[in-house]
Amino acid sequence: MEIKDIIKAYELKTGLNDANIANKLGVSRSTVSRWRNGEVKNVSNDIAEKLSTLVGYNILPMLKGFDTSITLPILGYVKGGYDLFAEENYIGEEESSLEECKQGDYYLKVEGNSMVGVGIMEGSLVLVKQTNHLESGEIGVVMIGDEVTIKRIIFKNKMIILEAANSDIENRYFTSEEIKNLPVRIIGKVLSSKTYY
Repeated sequence: MEIKDIIKAYELKTGLNDANIANKLGVSRSTVSRWRNGEVKNVSNDIAEKLSTLVGYNILPMLKGFDTSITLPILGYVKGGYDLFAEENYIGEEESSLEECKQGDYYLKVEGNSMVGVGIMEGSLVLVKQTNHLESGEIGVVMIGDEVTIKRIIFKNKMIILEAANSDIENRYFTSEEIKNLPVRIIGKVLSSKTYY
């Protein structure tokens, strides 16, 4: 992996540009641009350390061609069901591929079995991209007041339907008034799931 790949991945994930990164690292915008374009392939150890801190993982082994493990935080639990109160509770880290780190922001550990029909089991880790926007039919992490759950989100006639993937669990329906007053908020998109046996 080259520095251009690291810069491009970081910009894609964060929405920052060359100037933003240059400002954070104390270098010129044109320097970052040359890294991103592949014109410069090596950086000093000092810059590599600053860049590692910025992107959240050690880039030195990658620049030297070694395999490296990248981790994302597991920020707590999400209910595959209902009635789990939201509480950000760091419970560790999960080794992740560079692709997972590019796309997702964190993992949550699933409690309950409402999503078994799509392979998300009790104890699964779901990779989540922080967002408040989903397309109808996508699986997301949803806050209902102080409660947090994972469900397929359906938008229909100004309503939100939280659809389980388990026939034993009832779907929940929220009117536009309930969405506003409870409130019902989408806080993330589920990108993938890992289950260890």
